[in-house]
Amino acid sequence: QGCATTWPRLPSGQGGEQVSRPLAACLSRGRRSAVGPRALEPDRTTRRSPRPRRGCCCSRSPSRRRASYWLRRLVVSDYDLYLFGEGNHTRIYDKLGAHPTTVDGTAGVHFAVWAPNAHRVSVVGDLNAWDGSIDPMHPLGASGVWAVFVAGVTCGLRYKFEVRTRYGAALLKADPYGFAFELPPASASIVCDPQYSWTDADWMRERASKSSWFHRPMATYEVHLGSWARMPEDGDRYLTYGELAQRLIPYVKEMGYTHIELLPVMEHPYSGSWGYQVTGFYAPTSRFGTPAQFKGFVDACHGAGIGVILDWVPGHFPRDAFALAQFDGTSLYEHADPRQGEHREWGTLIFNYGRNEVRNFLSANALFWLEEYHVDGLRVDAVASMLYLDYSRDEGEWIPNRLGGRENLETVDFLRQLNALTHAEHPGSLMIAEESTSWPSVSRPAYTGGLGFTYKWNMGWMNDTLEYLRENPVHRRWHHNKITFSMIYAFSENFVLPFSHDEVVHGKGSMFGKMPGDDWQKAATLRALYGYMYAHPGKKLMFMGGEFGQAREWNYDQSLDWHLIDLPLHGGLKRFVTDLNSAYAAEPALHELDFDPAGFRWVDCNDHENSVISFIRRSSAGEFVLAVLNFTPVPRDGYRIGVPAAGSFEALVNSDSGSYGGTNRGNLGTLTTEPIASHGHVDSLRLNLPPLGFLLLKPGKTG
Repeated sequence: QGCATTWPRLPSGQGGEQVSRPLAACLSRGRRSAVGPRALEPDRTTRRSPRPRRGCCCSRSPSRRRASYWLRRLVVSDYDLYLFGEGNHTRIYDKLGAHPTTVDGTAGVHFAVWAPNAHRVSVVGDLNAWDGSIDPMHPLGASGVWAVFVAGVTCGLRYKFEVRTRYGAALLKADPYGFAFELPPASASIVCDPQYSWTDADWMRERASKSSWFHRPMATYEVHLGSWARMPEDGDRYLTYGELAQRLIPYVKEMGYTHIELLPVMEHPYSGSWGYQVTGFYAPTSRFGTPAQFKGFVDACHGAGIGVILDWVPGHFPRDAFALAQFDGTSLYEHADPRQGEHREWGTLIFNYGRNEVRNFLSANALFWLEEYHVDGLRVDAVASMLYLDYSRDEGEWIPNRLGGRENLETVDFLRQLNALTHAEHPGSLMIAEESTSWPSVSRPAYTGGLGFTYKWNMGWMNDTLEYLRENPVHRRWHHNKITFSMIYAFSENFVLPFSHDEVVHGKGSMFGKMPGDDWQKAATLRALYGYMYAHPGKKLMFMGGEFGQAREWNYDQSLDWHLIDLPLHGGLKRFVTDLNSAYAAEPALHELDFDPAGFRWVDCNDHENSVISFIRRSSAGEFVLAVLNFTPVPRDGYRIGVPAAGSFEALVNSDSGSYGGTNRGNLGTLTTEPIASHGHVDSLRLNLPPLGFLLLKPGKTG
């Protein structure tokens, strides 16, 4: 599993203090043993309090409380338990779960789990033939945490927690804080200490020194690792993390993207959930390799100058019996009332954000990926489902908040605290909300009443734009407002413009397939769409396959159709997106003022008869570019556009270039303004607009 085989003593003050010699002798006796295990074996006849075994050093301890004191000092201190109970332990994953450690020279593993309503908890697995009577755990006071040290256990061992409920049922549960898991459908946790020697110090230092990506180009390539590519010569298996590093990273670099966003890589049992029904929140899925190998993938991304964003799912979790649901025989992580605790649309359970330990589980998990895996940001899934108590519910199926409203006030508090914490602990990291409603100030600081996210997906822009372009070109004049309306609210949030995986599933068709007309018109319209996206204010996100015009709808269980790149239209689209990324990165006017109204000005948004729009993008230094789009297959020769400066202009991008699969119409080369007033300017350009085309023009250099 890419784990270490030796473990240093924990630092003083972090639960690694030297234990007493007699107690250490008990802990070290053979492979078994501990404070809490057989040294305090439950009386199975009477179910009374555990009694020490005869001859064990613990039998000389003053009381069971004394043993509990030593066990807390071993890894989990009283202060750890206090912080956890308050919901404020930023590294609780270092305390709960399975942690290789050494006690008085004896190596083993310290196990700890939160199960406050359990009657008894044991560690079971390869260490004891899955027999829950051998290694019972010890409760740490009234914290609800159970713990045990087992000597002789090493990395690679499979384990679960056997949780005995108050009603006598025995539940086999995977470790909520487990760092590694078996390959699904198996579900045992695996003891793992994934040490890794990072080589990205320069990247991390630079990330921390930058307050945000607000003024920099950010073009994200969204990827599902299981279907980006497969190995058909080897049974159509998945690529490993190492193979993905060798193939995906150079491709993304060549295309000019700045970030990779991965659909959830946290462990999940059902591949058909695409990773969105998580059971192992602290473990990268074993489908593609080990935790250390995933760290190697992130490290390689940083070495290539590419940031890594993970989709993160704190809104719900599946009902699988081995995972979080009814963890200790009660609704521990979820609400007990189904009107609060069940997600009707997805058949999943909703986290109880009002419980401190649950909030701590989630907030520490966000920090875990940023800290331990060096990821650069989290895209928080389905935020709208978290914010509204009546989400996907009919009247009478939900409980109003204490003020009588439908807002989930506990979620609001959680998200504000989460975002403040991540920004404080990891400056320069990104928190991105997939939020589909008009909830105000999602990407504004919490101290101003916002939720504190860095960015918010602009779902309104995405829906309106796709609806507009799905129309037959002859009818677009009647729907012109759909392509212009986004500028009414474009600066109300820090927006990302997403064409994500959600738009190419469930019968929606591929991006290529959505466009009307024959294949040439589909490709031309898609080029115009991407040109509009890159010229429009906001950061960019494109799902894999969109960059070359994947023809069929995305299937999570099949590779993309890479052979299409050899066809002129699809290969041309790929070259066009590469050139768009290049122009986007090179021109400050296209990215510096994405969230400032000073960075955008319409030239003409009212030419619905011709389905043409034109606008200016400006940089902080006042430099500008001109974007013109013709959304009909009719060329517009001699089309006049007013410009704010006289002189020469050059075409940075023409989507109708023959190298992209176009007809080479449009003004290629240098253009010169004429002193003819138009659109409120004294000078103008006379353009030949290509059919279904996008032109990006820039004033020529003077002097």
